[in-house]
Amino acid sequence: MSTILTEDLIYEILSVVEEIPKGKVASYGQIAKLIGRDKNARLVGKVLSISEYYGKFPCHRVVNYSGRLAPYFYEQKNLLLEEGIEFKDHFHVNMKKCQWSC
Repeated sequence: MSTILTEDLIYEILSVVEEIPKGKVASYGQIAKLIGRDKNARLVGKVLSISEYYGKFPCHRVVNYSGRLAPYFYEQKNLLLEEGIEFKDHFHVNMKKCQWSC
C-alpha cells in the first residue's frame, strides 16, 4: 500500500460508507468530500475494493457520480434492487431520487 493509504484513512472511509442509509446511494466523490479529501474519489474506490479485509460494510451503496455501478461487482445491482433503489437504465442508479443527502 502507498503511504497515503493508512489504516486510519481506510477506517475513516469505511465509517462514512457504514452511515449510508438503506435505500440510498453515495458517490465516490461524495465520500471523498465528506472526509475532507475532495480530489480523492479514486482512493475511495481503492479502499472499497479491499474492504472485505476490514469487515462487512455496505459498499454496494457506492456508485460513481453519474450513478453507474462498479465494474466487476456483479452482485451490486441485485443488492440495490433489494433495498428499493430505482434505476434509470440497466447500469445507472437514479441519482436524483436515490442519492444520500448528508
